[in-house]
Amino acid sequence: MDAAQAVHEKFLDALAAGRLPDRADAPDPGAAGLSRAAATDIFLSQLTSRQMDRLSRHLQARGEGFYTIGSSGHEGNAAVAAALRVTDMAFLHYRSNAFQLHRARQLPGESATWDMLLSFAASSEDPISGGRHKVIGSKRLNIPPQTSTIASHLPKAVGAAFSIGIARRLGRKGLPLPDDAVVLTSFGDASANHSTAQGAFNTAGWAAFQGTPMPLIFLCEDNGIGISTRTPTGWIEAQFRHRAGLHYIRCDGTDLASAYAGAKAAADYARRTRRPVFLHMATVRLYGHAGSDVQGAYLPKALIEADEARDPLLAGAALMVQQDWMTPAEIAETYEEIGATLARQAEAAILRPKITTPAHVMESLIPPRREVARPNTPSAEDRKAMFGSDAGQMDKPMHMARLLSWALADLMLAHEEIVVAGEDVGPKGGVYNVTAKLHQRFGSARVINTLLDEQAILGLAIGMAHNDFLPMPEIQFLAYVHNAEDQIRGEAATLSFFSNGQYTNPMVIRIAGLGYQKGFGGHFHNDNSLAVFRDIPGVILAVPSNGRDAVHMLRECVRLAREEQRVVVFVEPIALYMTRDLHEEGDGLWTSVYEAPGEGTPIRLGDVGVHGNGTDLAIVTYGNGYYLSRQAEKPLAADGVKARVIDLRWLGPVDEDRLVAAVGEAKRILIVDECRITGSQSEALMATFVERTPGKKLARIAADDSFIPLGKAATLTLPSRDSIYAAAKELLA
Repeated sequence: MDAAQAVHEKFLDALAAGRLPDRADAPDPGAAGLSRAAATDIFLSQLTSRQMDRLSRHLQARGEGFYTIGSSGHEGNAAVAAALRVTDMAFLHYRSNAFQLHRARQLPGESATWDMLLSFAASSEDPISGGRHKVIGSKRLNIPPQTSTIASHLPKAVGAAFSIGIARRLGRKGLPLPDDAVVLTSFGDASANHSTAQGAFNTAGWAAFQGTPMPLIFLCEDNGIGISTRTPTGWIEAQFRHRAGLHYIRCDGTDLASAYAGAKAAADYARRTRRPVFLHMATVRLYGHAGSDVQGAYLPKALIEADEARDPLLAGAALMVQQDWMTPAEIAETYEEIGATLARQAEAAILRPKITTPAHVMESLIPPRREVARPNTPSAEDRKAMFGSDAGQMDKPMHMARLLSWALADLMLAHEEIVVAGEDVGPKGGVYNVTAKLHQRFGSARVINTLLDEQAILGLAIGMAHNDFLPMPEIQFLAYVHNAEDQIRGEAATLSFFSNGQYTNPMVIRIAGLGYQKGFGGHFHNDNSLAVFRDIPGVILAVPSNGRDAVHMLRECVRLAREEQRVVVFVEPIALYMTRDLHEEGDGLWTSVYEAPGEGTPIRLGDVGVHGNGTDLAIVTYGNGYYLSRQAEKPLAADGVKARVIDLRWLGPVDEDRLVAAVGEAKRILIVDECRITGSQSEALMATFVERTPGKKLARIAADDSFIPLGKAATLTLPSRDSIYAAAKELLA
């Protein structure tokens, strides 16, 4: 017999025979603060959740439903919903049907079962994902959607909770999260072992240990197993009961009164103290991990039966009967009526429209534009007061690092919602001094020194964006992003897609990177691969090559985040931060004066830079490659070669029409790519030019497929002025 059917029949048999668990040692609902009406409502949500699980499996068997990781055994999270407010944001894992169903009871006009059935049936009318995934989530219920998460949502929950205190300090009002809100994030005991989860626990505790407000509930729904791997008995409690910065509360999620008492204590503590809580809720997993999982293949029969005896519905029925609130017959009748009603709704849901075109699938990859408040327009006096002695240097040519620092200051002055965060960005001003004086000018609420954890830095940004901040997190080196890249790929970039554009997390992620450093090398500080960003749908990738462009591109990145709600990665070439000269020492050709807001020509998404108008050769490149190609252009010109050098600037997406127009009448195209030849931008560029410019001669030069060594060998595998010159001559031959 199917496991779901077996559990269903055991529940009905127990009701018919009056064989319900003994609650002699269980909490009294009155002592837990539960009235008859409140307890009954929670129990009804639990019954509905169970029938939803059963129905999802039936729909899948008919080919009308998808993704049947269910909530059976975890119905205790309905009591958590009861203990919280709708204004408390909830980042939930996939066994949280009961939570969403019960939260919907707290908001008049909700039709949670119909909405969730549309999701089960992958209808385009599903109000959260538009049929793109079966997710727990609702904009109206303040539940951002999560897909199959392995703790990747915990860092952003930390960021959202942190943002509440920052908003208080800055006096910002009218944000999605009220001043007295708490944030909930739930996960399983197996996920608690994941490095992402451990980083989130550490970050929250680290902040709270120093007195930073962190009104956050970590809800660990401990069912003792992850797919087929058992969690050692007592492991979660041993890990978290005495963890620094976390307040530990334990409750029994299989008992309605215990679950509510624990959740209420956690919510009250987090709301009153503004400190994080670890709510350890014992649960049970019924049916197995997912629809295709058969627990009997790896668990003994006695253990499966013991788990089934802990069914939360049995315990809930026992409470109802003990308190004379419902009879066993009334419970059975109500349960069957719920099932019949859902079955009728499901037949209607499966007939609703589905996604039918690729364009429809992808239409929420790019977030919708939004109306935003006009930025502040600082007066000349305001800017002079902020910049102080720097104001007298702004008419002098400067290198990229200094220009970016001034651009950041102007942006923060104009937009009060911008927050800069990262390791060492505060008083030190960053490793390369790009955030110099920002802490002094804007304070620790807007220039945040984080702990050393890239997952935490990016999660902080995602969570703060949920509360209408515009985060500009800094990753100190490009190589450091790889241990945290799923925060961009799996969380930030997917949010609009899986919420049908209802939820977004606009941000500008600044990353120092790429090769050619002169001071020190090694692949941890000279990482020359951008493929991870180019492979993420919807993410914008910007790579400036000089200070003037960097200033205008950064302003465009902020505009894209504010107005178009985009996730933007802004990679700053380290080797060009302090570069002043192009051809010879002292020529100053790689410096620029600072163009204040409103001055100069803006650089919009897709705009390419073009130097020269020669028709013999077009060199297409970016970043350090543009600098080196400009160097190679000089000896080529001496040889009589009429060339133009094109700076892509925007590597994702590349505006092919503008690029082809920039190449113009040039007969030959040389692509110069400082990233590794396999997986680099040059591959896509070659394909573009083959398809769009037939008849032109093509060649490319890129870095070797190698990591970068230390010392004088650091540039041997990378394109150089001389290798670009040689490749151009060969193409011209």
